[in-house]
Amino acid sequence: FQLWCSVLFQMSVSQPQSGRGVPCLRCRGTCTGFEPHSWRKICRSCKCSQEDHSLSSDVEDDRKIGRLLSDSKYATLTARVKGGDGIRIYKRNRMIITNPIVSRKDPTFDTITYEWAPPGLTQKLAMQYMELIPKEMQPVAGTEGACYRRRQLMRQLPLYDQDPSQCRGLAEGEQKLMEDFVKKYKAEALGVGEVALPGQAGGGKEEGKPQDKSIADDKPPESANGTLERAPAGGHYRCETCKQAVPGDCPAVYADRAGYSRQWHPACFVCCRCSEPLVDLIYFWKSGAAWCGRHYCESLRPRCAGCDEIIFSEDYQQAEGMAWHKKHFACLECETLLTGKPFALDNASLRCTTCSKSKRL
Repeated sequence: FQLWCSVLFQMSVSQPQSGRGVPCLRCRGTCTGFEPHSWRKICRSCKCSQEDHSLSSDVEDDRKIGRLLSDSKYATLTARVKGGDGIRIYKRNRMIITNPIVSRKDPTFDTITYEWAPPGLTQKLAMQYMELIPKEMQPVAGTEGACYRRRQLMRQLPLYDQDPSQCRGLAEGEQKLMEDFVKKYKAEALGVGEVALPGQAGGGKEEGKPQDKSIADDKPPESANGTLERAPAGGHYRCETCKQAVPGDCPAVYADRAGYSRQWHPACFVCCRCSEPLVDLIYFWKSGAAWCGRHYCESLRPRCAGCDEIIFSEDYQQAEGMAWHKKHFACLECETLLTGKPFALDNASLRCTTCSKSKRL
């Protein structure tokens, strides 16, 4: 797996937009290369997902996150592209660590590049943060951790959850519904975690203003006597997820929409639905918990099991707790529409009875 990651790391910058021909990480060489489907987010050749082909590049990822954070209170984490008609790109914080290695007479240097690190920290604190994350998830360039981060960016923050032009399932008149949906979650739920030592977060960094308490749902929790709860006195901090102590000399993650009385161990800042670490600390706050983008959107509207996009129509197909656009309720193999016809559903894969029988033979 590490070898594949290394290859993907080298080829990602120059990769074509469509990703055509990119090898599949799951099929281990049996796939002839990515063959895009007209509306499914899978390879026509092997039926694996776009994530399994690791189609995105650094530039595409930074543009996607830049678009997500623009027009939000986190726009300061983006920069305007020169001559880009107002397009903003994510100011991803990369961290390069250089350690001298003394060997005989000639000193050499061991350089480690982290594809992402929490912004605004000293290198020492940033390294402390990295050490508190499982090694296989640390985004060191050319390693399994960097591949994991890229897959999480695709999985948790799909471009088609924020950009109507990337959707194939929208019917006429639904683009405005989606635009309003995106505008609403940017204003009410989207957040980026802050890393700081316990008790030192939320220092009014944004334009010298105090921390934002304008959203009613995000007020610090009230205690039994109705007074606002403050950060605990005496340095006794506890993680919101595991409820264990957070040492005063170790970095913690804060979410401004949760209020600064709450903190998380770096490895515990995860989606409340899938328990996966929140990539680049990007979260969506709802019902007193942090969600990844994918599961937050799904908590509000159904997601099509065929094209993986959010459904904005009130008229859609349902079966066994799953949903489809009516035009996407089709056999995975032969593409026959299955509305009103017998079908087989195996691990979210929808097939007509003929193709299902062939698959079992």
